[in-house]
Amino acid sequence: MIKRTLLLPGAVASGFLIATYWPGAPDALRAALAGKLPAALGQTSAGRSEPLPAAAVEPAQKPAEEPGLVHLTDGQITKAGIRTDAVRGGRLARHLTVPGSIVPSANNTARIAVKTTGIVADLRKGLGDRVAKGEIVAMLDSRDIADAKSEYLAARVSADLQKTLYERDQSLWDKRISSEQQYLRSQASYRDLKVKEDSARRKLTFLGLSAAEIDALPNQPEAQFERQQIRSPIAGRIVDRRVDLGAAVGRDNLETELYSVVDLSKVWVDLAVTPGDLPLVREGQAVTVWTQATDERGEGRIVFIGPVLDQATRAARVVAELPNSDERWRPGSFVTAEIAISDKPVRVLVPADAVLTIAGKPTAFVKVENGFEARPVGVGRQDDRSVEITSGLEPGDTIAVANTFVLKAELGKAAAED
Repeated sequence: MIKRTLLLPGAVASGFLIATYWPGAPDALRAALAGKLPAALGQTSAGRSEPLPAAAVEPAQKPAEEPGLVHLTDGQITKAGIRTDAVRGGRLARHLTVPGSIVPSANNTARIAVKTTGIVADLRKGLGDRVAKGEIVAMLDSRDIADAKSEYLAARVSADLQKTLYERDQSLWDKRISSEQQYLRSQASYRDLKVKEDSARRKLTFLGLSAAEIDALPNQPEAQFERQQIRSPIAGRIVDRRVDLGAAVGRDNLETELYSVVDLSKVWVDLAVTPGDLPLVREGQAVTVWTQATDERGEGRIVFIGPVLDQATRAARVVAELPNSDERWRPGSFVTAEIAISDKPVRVLVPADAVLTIAGKPTAFVKVENGFEARPVGVGRQDDRSVEITSGLEPGDTIAVANTFVLKAELGKAAAED
């Protein structure tokens, strides 16, 4: 007992010196010299050796999270602005970006004009008013119109009378009561008067009268013979009025145009394409148009490619037609247009923002039950907005397509903590 008491302080002192000047000494040696060898070996006070539990010799470790997994609740996903979408196929398109401007379609523009001299008796429409096709927009008093109507009615009466005589002479000739010469003279007279009637009718048509108006002339009061109805040839809106009430219009250096009407249900986009890009452009190609002022977007197609270059800009005029049923595209607006110069179908297509580079590999975040999984993917061709996926994703997978940088940051933070 005395021997053990004397040895214990010496062993403790030796252990202290070795731990100080020999840090690399084996743990067992330091434990022995410090008087802890029996405990290190698992000896009991009786001198028997017993194995220690594993927890006693190995420190407890935190369970490792699954690599590449970002845990987020639905509420956190919404708060972070992370938007998801299903993976699907699509079309890979390359675009040519060019400037342009909105102009009225020449196919949907009309000028309402008079074809004879007269006085404006009534103006029924003003700027901005809508008109229907064939609607009366003005009334004109014209001596020429009155003369043309009288000429037609006279020719019609003469032709009708001669027709009656011709039919009578034909009946008499068939019965051999009258001579053939009388029948032939009556036939020639009727044909001559019929030609004059048709000529007078065509003149009225040229002056702007409809077939219904001409047929109704025999019942029209003579006081209205000078009055002519001016109608709109198309449906649209009045964008210009050139005359005032009571103005003299017609030939001899007088104003002939009363209104300008534009149908804005379709508009044109005038595009300026450089000679170097012109071989990439074809009629029928799809065009996406937008304006930075309102962030409006529209889809149209190219309908015309100019064969000559503009002398001032050295660019070719390319025209695209744009649907505009709600009239949101106003002529005169400056726009930017993207012309789809190539269009190919692909099996898996995702937005470019959905693919990030993580550890040098293209990666997409796939939605799983408790968050997102960072999944390496193979990428193929790409256009301005989308990327073809060759491996790693299948149609129907749900991935993050917006604010994906938040997921990348969370993944990096989790890796740093590990």
